[in-house]
Amino acid sequence: MQPLPVPCPADLIPDATGGDAFNAVYRQAKQERAVFVAVERHGPRWTVKADALTAPQHSIDSAVYDAVRAAVIRLIRSRQIRPDSSAGPVYFVLYEVDGEPRARELAAALHAALYGDLEPLARAVPQTS
Repeated sequence: MQPLPVPCPADLIPDATGGDAFNAVYRQAKQERAVFVAVERHGPRWTVKADALTAPQHSIDSAVYDAVRAAVIRLIRSRQIRPDSSAGPVYFVLYEVDGEPRARELAAALHAALYGDLEPLARAVPQTS
């Protein structure tokens, strides 16, 4: 596996479906001391996962955390993800995303946000007026 670029574009987000695939992607992130990000297929739906514990030197700014948390709440309220999805502060899970393209878009936006670039997250999960 090649190291993921930072931020990672949607088409390069790893598919960690299945125990072996998940373990391989997570292990690679730990070895690279990088934020883990992946999508997993669960039947017709997808799960987005990100974990900053794999990058012990990495810190998440409070403004970034607040923006990610607000985006997760918007996704829950619009019923795009399950209400038991996790908004961090270091482990993020978005359950039951409708389709692989949307899961990859959200994973890439979350990954960018965790590295300080909030623009992809703002595009993927716009604020409603």
